[in-house]
Amino acid sequence: MPIVSMDQAFVRSAQCPDAKSKIDYYDQAITGFMLEVRHTGGKTYYLRYRDDRGKLRQHKIGDAKSLTYDKARQVAQRLRSRVVLGENPAEDRKVLRTIPTLLEVVEQRYIPNIQQHRRNYSSTLSFLHKHLLPALGHLHLDEITPEKISEVHVALRDSGYALATANRLPIFMKTIYNLCRRQKVPGATPNPANEVQLFQVNNARERYLTPEEIQRLREALELSENPQLRYIVPLLLLLGCRKRELLDARWEYVDLERRLLYVPLSKSGKPRNIPLSLQAVEMFKQLPRWRGCPFVIPNPKTLKPYVSLYEPWHVARKRAGLEDVRIHDLRHTAASMLVQANIPIYTVSKILGHTQLKTTERYSHLADDSLLAAADTAANAMANVWATSKSSPV
Repeated sequence: MPIVSMDQAFVRSAQCPDAKSKIDYYDQAITGFMLEVRHTGGKTYYLRYRDDRGKLRQHKIGDAKSLTYDKARQVAQRLRSRVVLGENPAEDRKVLRTIPTLLEVVEQRYIPNIQQHRRNYSSTLSFLHKHLLPALGHLHLDEITPEKISEVHVALRDSGYALATANRLPIFMKTIYNLCRRQKVPGATPNPANEVQLFQVNNARERYLTPEEIQRLREALELSENPQLRYIVPLLLLLGCRKRELLDARWEYVDLERRLLYVPLSKSGKPRNIPLSLQAVEMFKQLPRWRGCPFVIPNPKTLKPYVSLYEPWHVARKRAGLEDVRIHDLRHTAASMLVQANIPIYTVSKILGHTQLKTTERYSHLADDSLLAAADTAANAMANVWATSKSSPV
């Protein structure tokens, strides 16, 4: 273990004795700083030290052909300072090599997790593969910063995507890092998405179909190339249920005698029953059925639930002149009809499957409109009576 006064000239001239495969030269100025010289002519800088438990560790600094002595000495000094403070550079490097890329985490951990805990995750997979992974998938978890997430976040908005769509990126990132933190994946802390501010989105849009618009939509559905859409849309209007609650429904969940559609797992995470009106019962009786198919309204080509109805729905709403109407607005329309029929808000909340009454109260102004209309009707009647009555003599 020769100790030498190391400099660039020594490094350049250092040789390995013929009888050895390699030799280590230690610098007399920095404890543990060494040059390994091999019989092949290769030379590498290292820092050798003992950790807090007395175990001998060795941290590779770099190849002498690529790194000058002065640069290697500077690195060795910084590493030595860390060792004095109780750190373990070699162990840190070992951990660093185990930090996965975002792509590895998504494929090996996140996707299996959502497949296990979610009923429908096709839109999530589409977003991951189209937007998130192409931009950030090649980076290791510790390389992803709030700035890099924000850059992709803003780029989505500037590309014309809706603010809510752009917000999915930092939301997914936060969820992925939280999952990794729970599973103790190296590099998952801190969570860089925590510092990314979401765009302010106003999702309180209320769009209700008028009777005339419903008639136009009905006529457009008769021309649809999708034969099931003519059943799906009216049932969504009649039931006021969520799209997936209907599309994933099985015949075993339908009780036409008790007039109930059972939903084993609703958005709230709990089962619920959807009441069926007499009109809904009649429509269920009209639905085409396939032998061996358990689903109420399957895709006739696959006999499985539809993954997406966007294309046939878009064609139908465009044909009806209702391009601003979303499928979810059918649920809003059903809710508005219930409220305007003077059904109590609490009952409407139960029918819609809302877990919080305040969610249903967004429709309460419609009840006010009904009350105003009733007040006007009563006032008009009173005015007519008043106008036809004779004045008393003075």
